[in-house]
Amino acid sequence: MDLRDYLRILRRNWMLLLATSLAGLAVGGGVSVAAKPTYTAQTQLFVAIQSSGSVQELQQGNTFSQARVQSYVKTVATPVVLQPAIDALGLAITPQELSQRVKASSDLNTVLITIEASDSSPVQAAAIAQAISSSLVNAVDTLERPKTGGTSPISLSVISPAVAPTSPSAPNTKLNLGIGVLVGVAFGFGFAALRSLLDTRIKSESDLRDVCDEPLIGGIAFEPDAAGKPLLTQAAFQSPRAESYRQLRTNLQFANVAGHAKSFIVTSSLPGEGKTTTAINLAIALAEAGQSVCLIDADLRRPMVAEYLGLERSAGLTTALVGSADVTDLLQPWGPNDLYVLTSGQIPPNPSELLGSNEMKGLVERLEQVFDTLIIDAPPLLPVTDAAVLSQHAGGVVVVVSAQKTRSQDLEKSLGALRLVEANILGVVLNRLPTKGPDAYSYSYMNYGSHRQPDGATQSRSAQVFPSNSVAGKVVPASSDSCELEQQADQSEDSNGSRAATLSRQLAE
Repeated sequence: MDLRDYLRILRRNWMLLLATSLAGLAVGGGVSVAAKPTYTAQTQLFVAIQSSGSVQELQQGNTFSQARVQSYVKTVATPVVLQPAIDALGLAITPQELSQRVKASSDLNTVLITIEASDSSPVQAAAIAQAISSSLVNAVDTLERPKTGGTSPISLSVISPAVAPTSPSAPNTKLNLGIGVLVGVAFGFGFAALRSLLDTRIKSESDLRDVCDEPLIGGIAFEPDAAGKPLLTQAAFQSPRAESYRQLRTNLQFANVAGHAKSFIVTSSLPGEGKTTTAINLAIALAEAGQSVCLIDADLRRPMVAEYLGLERSAGLTTALVGSADVTDLLQPWGPNDLYVLTSGQIPPNPSELLGSNEMKGLVERLEQVFDTLIIDAPPLLPVTDAAVLSQHAGGVVVVVSAQKTRSQDLEKSLGALRLVEANILGVVLNRLPTKGPDAYSYSYMNYGSHRQPDGATQSRSAQVFPSNSVAGKVVPASSDSCELEQQADQSEDSNGSRAATLSRQLAE
């Protein structure tokens, strides 16, 4: 993982990091509140030589004192010093227990000894520190006194008496809060990194690049109302989702820059990734650009094109393949543009055999001679082999990947199945990409402007072309009265009849 990967983890999991940081802050605060306050008092002693003489003798005495200081520091924690302090204060503890609450130290190259004593009471802490300093003075005087009698050559003096502290030394609330935040951030980032490593879902283009080298020819923006209004004609003209399909249309033309492919299979790894809506909306976008388009529902397992477009499904692709009717009689026009739909027909018991047959190959070749583009909605790649078999009859394959759902291993298997049959993989489409957040997919011109009516109200594409009650290619504006409805329906039927007659002549030729 490089720096960009770590930054991506931070962007995707910033809420988790915030939550763990706040949790660590709360724990640190709770520890500070729950801990019993401890007060620390200190006293300081000076070690001196009790003699006078030349400068050399004084220098030697100073060196002797510094050497002895470290021994005196160690002596503070012994019963020789602590027991007299316990007796003087009347404490009900042992010298070993008191030593856990006392600390002695000395700075290097000095003759100063600092004694610190801790207790839950500030007054008691000062009393313990003062008693121990007095006991140390007496102990040193006794230990350093010559055996032959006389006075000790070392003298300890208290230069800083112990004073009851006004604020507790522990708990250190600021330190606890800081440690809590750091631990929370570290835990959150570690958990986020582990989850990122274990989560194999493809969320963005960078994740896609880690899986395959196929070009990303489109990213379909997710909109909350897409489930209820899946068609391109039902979306606002300049909505992110509508612009995404137009960009896909343009990129597909660049992917097929040689112009050899006229038929394109749209498939996915698993069901539910949005391949059917992608195929339908791509066909609509191509038709809006002035191309003659034929949309074929070749998903003979779970056909959905007819349901989305409101067309008849009982007769269609399978009817033509078994020879029960000519394809001319099975194509259904849809919308005001040059778009025809060949629905699935009856679901057969042997979809793979039908899609891989010579009849299917001949049907595709026949339609390619009439239409500018064929869009074929194929079954998903992993559950069945239909799409891989069908790819032998088409000029190119487009694989739809659902962001936040498709796993990298599934996509690898799907692309491997296509490569195995030497299919022409034109690229990958990332579907349901968020328009906000670290994995957002957007265009700079999406919000540049919008088509507006003279009164200033934005006119959606669905109102301009297909209202929600358009069925089977009949355009019925929602604002017309009954006479206008009948007149426009008749005009639409006449137009579709004329288009069907022209198509029949072309296929017959």
